[in-house]
This record gives sequence, C-alpha cells and structure tokens, in this order.
Amino acid sequence: MSGSPLMEKNNSTNFYTARQMLLKNHKQKKNYENWSSHPIFKRTNKNNNKRHRTDESDGEGDNEVEVVSKDSVRADFLANKLPAVVKPFVQPCKKVQSSQKITSSTSSQKAKKNDDDNEGEVSKEVEEILQHPKAKNLDAKIVDRILNEIIERTDGQGVDWSDIAGLKSAKESIREIVILPMLKPQLFVGLRAPSKGILLFGPPGTGKTLIGKCIASQSRSTFFSISASSLTSKWIGEGEKMVRALFAIARIKQPAVIFIDEIDSLLTQRNDSEHESSRRLKTEFLVQFDGLATDHEERLLVIGATNRPHELDEAARRRFNARLYIPLPNKQARCDLMRRLIAAEKHTLNERELNELCEQTKGYSGADICCLCREAAYGPIRRVMPDLEKYETKESLPPITYQDFTAALDTVKATVAPSDLTNYIEWNKQFGRKKDYAEDGDDD
Repeated sequence: MSGSPLMEKNNSTNFYTARQMLLKNHKQKKNYENWSSHPIFKRTNKNNNKRHRTDESDGEGDNEVEVVSKDSVRADFLANKLPAVVKPFVQPCKKVQSSQKITSSTSSQKAKKNDDDNEGEVSKEVEEILQHPKAKNLDAKIVDRILNEIIERTDGQGVDWSDIAGLKSAKESIREIVILPMLKPQLFVGLRAPSKGILLFGPPGTGKTLIGKCIASQSRSTFFSISASSLTSKWIGEGEKMVRALFAIARIKQPAVIFIDEIDSLLTQRNDSEHESSRRLKTEFLVQFDGLATDHEERLLVIGATNRPHELDEAARRRFNARLYIPLPNKQARCDLMRRLIAAEKHTLNERELNELCEQTKGYSGADICCLCREAAYGPIRRVMPDLEKYETKESLPPITYQDFTAALDTVKATVAPSDLTNYIEWNKQFGRKKDYAEDGDDD
C-alpha cells in the first residue's frame, strides 16, 4: 500500500482522510453550481481504471487524483442526480395578492397616462390669465394651483358687519381705511391714497379672520386666503414663483384682498440662523408687497392677522401702515353674541340671567363664548340620557336652562391669559393706532 496510512481511508474503522473530507465538503457546499470557477478533481483506481466519485469510493486499491473534463463530470452528475424528465419550474403565486397587485399596477399606469395626457391641457380661466399683460413668465401649474386652492369662492354668500358682534371702533376704522377707498377710488387720491396693508392683531378667537372675509365681501373684491403652507414648497425657487404669481393674479382680478392668517409664521424676524429658502421667500414677498405702494391706481389690499405681533419682521411691520388692535369682547358684545347663538335653540333664559352670564364670562373671547354655549346645549341631552330613545327631534328635547350654563362654566374656561393681554396693550401703544378702544375692549 502506497502513501501514509493517516492520509487514506481505513476499511476497518471506515473513516475518511483529511483530503477526502475536504473534497467531499467542497462538493456539497458548491453543489456543482459554478462549474467554471473551480477545477474538477476525480479519484481513479489504478487497478481497473474505473472512475468513481469521491463519496462513492470504497477505498480499495491505489487512489490518485486527476483533473478531468468539466463536461464529462457534469454529464455524470446530471445522469445520477436528475430524473429522466425535468418539468419546467412554475413560480407559485397567490390569486388574491396577484390580482390586487395587477389591479394596483393597472391603476397606477392609467393614472400616469392620464397625467401625461392632461399635462399640456389648461383650463380656460388659466389661459385667460396667462394671456394678460401682467401675467408675464408665469407657470400654468402654479396659476392653476392658486385658482383652485387659494382663492376662496363665496358664491354670493358674503359676510356682513352685523355678523360680527361688538368691535364698533374697529369697524369704523376699517370702513374709513379700506371700504370707502375701494368703493370710491376717485375720491381717495394724492395724500388721501388708501393704505395697501392692514395688520389685525390681538388675542386668538376675537374674529380677525371673520373681519378679513367681511372686508372682501363689503368691498366686492376677490378674496385670496393664504397661509405659510400655501406658499412653501420642497423645490428650490418654487415658493418665490408662488408669491410672484399670487400678486400677479391679484392685480389681474382687482379689486382684490389678500388675507394672510397667522402672518407671523411667514414674516418672522430674519436672522443669521435662518434657512436660505425661507429668507428668499420673505424677501420676494416684501418686494411684491412694496410694489403695491408705488402704484396707487391698483385696488389691492393685503390684510395680515396674527396673535404674536411682536415676532413680525421690522420691514413687514413698516409695510402694514394700519395696525388695528382687535381686543376681547366687552360685556355688551358678549351678551349680543350669546343671544345670537341661543336664538335658534329652545331655552328659558331671561335678560337677568343673561346679564349674569355675561358678568361671569369676563375675559372670554368670542371663540370661548361659542364653546360655552355648545357645552350648555348638551345639558338637556344629559338630563334625558336614560330615556333618550323616546326623543326623535330637537324640538322634543327639554329647553336649555340657566343651570346648564352654570354647569358649563365649570368646564369651559377662558383661553387668554391676563399677561398676554398686557403684552397686546403695550404693543398697541407702541406700534398700533393711537386710538382709545375702551368701548371695544373688556370692562375694567
């Protein structure tokens, strides 16, 4: 027997040598998948010149390792391992999931096709605006977005001054500054040219947004209601295009009112840590806003509403020439608002009880009064809760009583802190119109 006994297969103990185990493990790991990247070794028997695979060798005779043809080894492997007929492999699939996937894919393809088909189509209103001389270099998509998302269409249902409770002095100032110049532009020329910007500031829930809608309704103007999110975009330079298109469309559709709610989020004070895109957006807005003051013939008004006037940029504050303080409603305004809210409901309140409620709601905003009346309206529902199935209409419910309002006062509290009121009053003294709003403000 040739070779070392430690390197050969022992018949008595039936073990493999290290070389045999290495070849066997190599074959099992690769599984004959990559025929071209590894050399093929086979062991032959000198006595009968019969070739065997490594794992089928019986260990008799002198064994040698030789390099053989890859094609012959592959043929031997396939002949011993594969069946006579090999059927093609079919990928398994679930009917429900595949159908949903096909439906989703088909829908997305149809949507993409429709977008491609409508990409070049624009509405008639957009075409008319793009053909206007003041609409130079405007993107049709941005114009369509402004017409669909920013312009608030009232459809003839405007807001009247009688819909706003209290604020007598503020209404008079707005009528003098805004309404009359828009209705009689031929009278307000020269030094009497109207202001192009009005800032409404004060506690939240006092009716600043409602005043802006009323201005647009009374002046018969196109109302643009925007916010900071309406002008921002993830694409660089898209926000500036939106601002430029907004003012261009407003000039085309004048008389127009651009109302910006929570303007402090758009025109905050600029600083070094501010992002470049936000700075460019503010700069473009201020440039377009400043262009209104140079052309007195344009009947265009920008109204800003904010609860935090001290955070406005100085340049923006300068452009809002008229800065009006909208305070909390006084006792008379609270009573008027409460009467309007409960007028359509069945109640047992008399004037004495109503005056007592107005005294107890000192410091409440208009929004707080609405919440209070809504909470009191649930009183009859709670009283008949065990037998609620017997009641079919609201007329069959018990009336709202004074006790329902007193119970609601324990739940609904004022949302404006006294310290915030002090800040508003101080800012009004420094930057607002030097006018006494005692009859509009709360009773001291």
